[in-house]
Amino acid sequence: MAHTTKERLLDAGLGMLLRHGYNDLGIQALLEETKTPKGSFYHHFKSKEDFALQVIDRYMVEVHQGLDLTLGNQALPPLDRVRRFFELSQEKYREEGYLGCLLGGVGQELSGVSEVFRRKIASCFASIAERIAGCLEEARQRGDIPSGSKPREMADLLVDCWEGAALRSRLRGDPAPLEAMLDFYFSAATG
Repeated sequence: MAHTTKERLLDAGLGMLLRHGYNDLGIQALLEETKTPKGSFYHHFKSKEDFALQVIDRYMVEVHQGLDLTLGNQALPPLDRVRRFFELSQEKYREEGYLGCLLGGVGQELSGVSEVFRRKIASCFASIAERIAGCLEEARQRGDIPSGSKPREMADLLVDCWEGAALRSRLRGDPAPLEAMLDFYFSAATG
């Protein structure tokens, strides 16, 4: 199936934004990589900011597909489903050369200088944590985690820890921080 011009730009932009960040993402380089005329870019996007926000939306579609796949797998206990989501994310990071999470990278780069990006990234993390919290609530009800646990707080902490480990993994170019974080978190959550 042929990709539309907009899809080609978004797909290429996702990889380029992950590799180069927002400030070093050149529209001309994007156009050259996708063999797209400049006018076509501005037909689909109002600005570079609009483009990057739509790339984030595209990324979140993939994230929610991963959450659907893992959290919806009723064959596994809830904690295993949550962990599996992060393990699949780790596999994707490996395939990409441990560049980490697009949200984390763009968030670190822009959240201090752009309220639009700060709100967007915060909203994305909140939606991920909300989905994970539902699975953690199921784990609490089953007795897999202590009854006094607060699933939403646990989900927020898990996302926060993951993002820190993703940064460390990117800096080191290996999965050790991601693996150590998951082992520590799930050991602590059940204890």
